[in-house]
Amino acid sequence: MYEPIRTKSVHSTMAGTASDFPHRSREEELDIQLAGHLAALLAVTDELRGLTPSVELDTAAERLAEQVARLRGGRGPLRAEPSADGEPLPLHRRAHALAGRALVVAASRADTSAAILAAERMDAHSSALALSASAH
Repeated sequence: MYEPIRTKSVHSTMAGTASDFPHRSREEELDIQLAGHLAALLAVTDELRGLTPSVELDTAAERLAEQVARLRGGRGPLRAEPSADGEPLPLHRRAHALAGRALVVAASRADTSAAILAAERMDAHSSALALSASAH
């Protein structure tokens, strides 16, 4: 009724069998995840720089770009020109969440410099959110 399978499976189910496609280590996967979270945080930081320019945000963006380049083997992140449209409050919420994700991955990877930067960014965005809440 069914025709038998004539080609080898693309899935390796046997322990110890070699496959034809490359595998990444856990550390490489965490590097990719961390670089992605930091790049997303950089994009939000750039947007905030367009809305509320400050030296602190400029420094944070520079440090984030350095970390992303380090994790990507020297390839820096793509950067967009920030727009001056929008509300800073939702961007601070998003940045806080992204910094939290980056902190979790950096901690599991034992990447001290990225973890410190992520924690600093969480604090900065928490402060911005608290200031906004107290102003209302």
